[in-house]
Amino acid sequence: MEKKNSNATTEIAGRTYQASDYQKNDPLSSGLATTHEQVSDSYMEGDISSDNDSSEG
Repeated sequence: MEKKNSNATTEIAGRTYQASDYQKNDPLSSGLATTHEQVSDSYMEGDISSDNDSSEG
């Protein structure tokens, strides 16, 4: 079985977020921009349910 688009698959798998993804309209760029925004928001918000009590042991 011959693999089609193996180069395209490798290119997509190796793709990372770029700031210019916010201005692009293709599905990959849009998805990366959305995911980046969600991760950034979660990171800045922090985890309020954390149970890290440094006074214990």
